[in-house]
Amino acid sequence: MSRIGKAPVVVPAGVTVQVKGNEVTVKGPKGELKRVFRQEISFAQEGDVVTVGRKSEDRGVRSLHGLSRTLLNNMVVGVSKGFDRTLEIVGVGYRAAMDGKKLVMQLGYSHPVEIDPLEGVSIAVAKNNAITVSGIDKQAVGDMASFIRSRRPPEVYKGKGVKYQGEVIRRKAGKAAGKKK
Repeated sequence: MSRIGKAPVVVPAGVTVQVKGNEVTVKGPKGELKRVFRQEISFAQEGDVVTVGRKSEDRGVRSLHGLSRTLLNNMVVGVSKGFDRTLEIVGVGYRAAMDGKKLVMQLGYSHPVEIDPLEGVSIAVAKNNAITVSGIDKQAVGDMASFIRSRRPPEVYKGKGVKYQGEVIRRKAGKAAGKKK
């Protein structure tokens, strides 16, 4: 049995979980999330604990068991606390600013890079070089952060670009000037 899949999902106070067949709705102080799970996965709710089960022992169903439990747990955490991802901009002249809800970045191109946030995701800029992406859907927050990073990923010689906070960039040595054989 999956170690992750058999762990119960504890529902905190202020969050409600409704299970109708394979459709799960989670409501909390930050919002509401809905997800339709596969037919092979079953949910049992007892008070403030939801357990995830599976209907067969096939290999594919076993692999979905832990995934479904993690997705449900992310929904519960998202509507109660939310998720956020911080990006850092490194480089001379590289900066970001907000224009209404739109993110505008100067990343060394001849034009500014403008990004509209996904629905349910908010973007905030601090100190011109720190971007915070937040929302209740973990996948949407990660997708938006990844999209922003993809506009100018960090390069390996000087480390310039957009990187996740805490990301370690493996640096390469430049050309060895005047090296003779």
